[in-house]
Amino acid sequence: MDSIETAWRKYQKSRHKRLRDRLILEYMPLVKYVAGRLAVGLPPSVQIEDLIGSGTLGLMTAVERYDPSRDNKFSTFAISRIRGAMLDELRAMDWVPRSVRRKARQLEEANSRIEGTNGRAARDDEIADAMQIDLREYHQLLEDVRGATLLSLNEHSASGDEDSPNKIYDTIQDTTLVDPVAMLEVKKMRNILDESLDHIPERERLVLILYYYEEMTLKEIGAILGVSESRVSQIHTKAITRLRARLRSDSQILASACAEHRALSEVGNGREEAKREYARAALGIG
Repeated sequence: MDSIETAWRKYQKSRHKRLRDRLILEYMPLVKYVAGRLAVGLPPSVQIEDLIGSGTLGLMTAVERYDPSRDNKFSTFAISRIRGAMLDELRAMDWVPRSVRRKARQLEEANSRIEGTNGRAARDDEIADAMQIDLREYHQLLEDVRGATLLSLNEHSASGDEDSPNKIYDTIQDTTLVDPVAMLEVKKMRNILDESLDHIPERERLVLILYYYEEMTLKEIGAILGVSESRVSQIHTKAITRLRARLRSDSQILASACAEHRALSEVGNGREEAKREYARAALGIG
């Protein structure tokens, strides 16, 4: 069989498909190498097979465009194109722009940093100052990151552990009896959420209670509070961001408990009526 150098020379002259396929097979380990390196920093929902598939297309392009006369190694030339093809595929898979993901992380970090320093809920102006933006930009930022808190159903259900046998979509419907351990996890989760809810500003707490416990729409809540629907949406996003920052240390418990959907429906919340009474009293409707 021809050496790889001979195969390159023949391919440059004939551009024959058989020779191209041989070169692609010869350099497939490059695709697997790049996919392995890139997969380290990605969530479990991204399959390495998808990276290899898109990387193979990048390798094909590299083989077709490589010019041996320029005296540069093919591996160096190909790796950047393989990686670029994989990154393009990842961007196409993610419906949330990278800039929004970055802003959401910055918002959470600023919120957590201020609360850790001051020992209380961070105010809007403090978060805006920490991020070096004005309040108008801060409110726009809340709008931008509102949709970035959704989870993929392909995520593993237990704190992102890819060794976990279940993904979130596996736990949507459970026809078996509730595991007593799962019920304890749910009770623990609700206690954590209740305690955290007590430590956020009253206006944000009221919006969460009206939205999640009274099942009101944002428009209805806005009419009650005398503000626009978009303003209620901003308050809701602030409250969720604040809760996420406070609950970061308990994320494993929350993720585990949230996966137990049947337990969620069967384990009562002892403070639910107290929250409803709080909402009614705040609205003056008794």
